[in-house]
Amino acid sequence: MSVNYKEASKEFERLLQIMDELREKCPWDKKQTLESLRVLTIEETYELADAILEKDMKGIKEELGDIMLHLVFYAKIADEKNAFNIKDSIYHVCEKLISRHPHIYGDIEVKDEEEVKKNWEQLKLKEGKKSLLEGVPNFLPAMVKAYRMQQKTAQVGFEWENRTQVWDKVKEEMEELEATFNENDSMEKREEEFGDVLFSLINYARFINVDPETALEKINKKFKYRFQYIEKKATKPLQDMSLEQMDALWNEAKNQ
Repeated sequence: MSVNYKEASKEFERLLQIMDELREKCPWDKKQTLESLRVLTIEETYELADAILEKDMKGIKEELGDIMLHLVFYAKIADEKNAFNIKDSIYHVCEKLISRHPHIYGDIEVKDEEEVKKNWEQLKLKEGKKSLLEGVPNFLPAMVKAYRMQQKTAQVGFEWENRTQVWDKVKEEMEELEATFNENDSMEKREEEFGDVLFSLINYARFINVDPETALEKINKKFKYRFQYIEKKATKPLQDMSLEQMDALWNEAKNQ
């Protein structure tokens, strides 16, 4: 399946027209602001992420449309404020993509994906970024933020040489966490050491090509399924069951 650019442009133009009409005539749409849409956009993004994990192509298609509507909505509000319009946003991203892909649109040669990423970060700094980490949003979930910061700093060589070194660091951090109990450290110190363990595990995940956020979410889904199986199959209230009885149902769920 290939994209018919003419038809796609026609549908995008129709979306812009519908947005104009809704903004003019619909009481709810007329009331929305950049701020009021923010939480809804985050929710739509998580719904897209969930559909991707479920490999639900129909859901992905629908969620992409919802997010596209939000993008058009933001641009419409900005246009009303005489700040910018949707054309400006599209122009900006096109220029940025061309500028940051000199190996495609210029005379730079790269040998692999890693060189592309390094060039990308260096070009961002030349554009006025003061730090490699400026591009990591503060509001990202902590696990995603840690992963992205590690990715970015690795582009300039701030990185372990091999997986074994990273695993040794994980073990070191776990020992330091355990030591907080032996030494009766404060809760603040224990929290810090626990954070170090998580950060080092996220780093290890990068070295074995595992996305930690995706891995954890898959485990969340597995846990949810198995626990709900226990709830469904239980012959009496869970609080009246022993751990052994619940564990037997858990193992049944594992075998499904």
